[in-house]
Amino acid sequence: MINFDEIQSEYPFKPNFIKISAHNYHYVDEGKGEETLLMVHGSTTWSFMYRNLIREFSPDYRVIAPDHLGCGRSDKPQDFPYRLETHIDNLENLFFSLNLNKVTLVLHDWGTPIGMGLAVRHPDKIARLVILNSAAFSTSWPPLKLMFFRIPWLGDKLVRNLNLYLNAALRLSVKKSLPAIVQKGFRFPYQTYEDRIALLRFIRDVPIDPEHISFEVLLEIEHGLWMFRETPVCVIWGMRDWRFSPRCLKRWKLYYPQAQVLQLDKAGHYVLEDEGGRAAAFMKDFIRNSTATPAV
Repeated sequence: MINFDEIQSEYPFKPNFIKISAHNYHYVDEGKGEETLLMVHGSTTWSFMYRNLIREFSPDYRVIAPDHLGCGRSDKPQDFPYRLETHIDNLENLFFSLNLNKVTLVLHDWGTPIGMGLAVRHPDKIARLVILNSAAFSTSWPPLKLMFFRIPWLGDKLVRNLNLYLNAALRLSVKKSLPAIVQKGFRFPYQTYEDRIALLRFIRDVPIDPEHISFEVLLEIEHGLWMFRETPVCVIWGMRDWRFSPRCLKRWKLYYPQAQVLQLDKAGHYVLEDEGGRAAAFMKDFIRNSTATPAV
């Protein structure tokens, strides 16, 4: 078993919690700048993924990075409805609990539809968008490797019993070898069968057909993306991503022709692990040189 002490040097942030449906919802809250960055993680990760950005940006900005229920240091209830809509509700709960306004959203993977779900509900409170490898729209090309884990009778065994999904993600999502302490950091919250409940539910919640319970929610988000055509947008993309192909990047460019785009040819899905320094520098220039423009 991995103890938190083993990764604390990589993730030295004070824990904060709010209660959501009697469960502890964890978030990092560092820095005290006039502007706020809200960093939303996706599947197989947790706020640990943003650890270097938190260090980089917290001297000048307030940086908040939550863990979705079932992830990171948040509670992992076994009977919670882990769906796109409930994750958006939880993030919205945090947003208003902290009285946030005019934030820059930093979004990755399944954190992007969650974060954009919040943005579409409250466009006037979103100042900028930073989009990492992800999609917040319906697609007809889900990765075959992901579909394998959705087989009902097999998924539970592979994802929760054998932990093959997380193992595969840590291997496939980077093009550089992760240091041992970083691998421990990603694994820390997902060490037991019970710990991995949200990993399986994230896979099952990808709405690939109109009959899926989350399809309509995703469609509402997709239809609301137009509201941010005048908002400053930055897209940072690892071009060797096994989950989100360059076709998704092309879709983002169509939605946001005003976007500043950084394509990283040697980075994979965990773009911040492969090219974190270049991504952070690009983000800094983008935020420094763009005027916060909430949608109306």
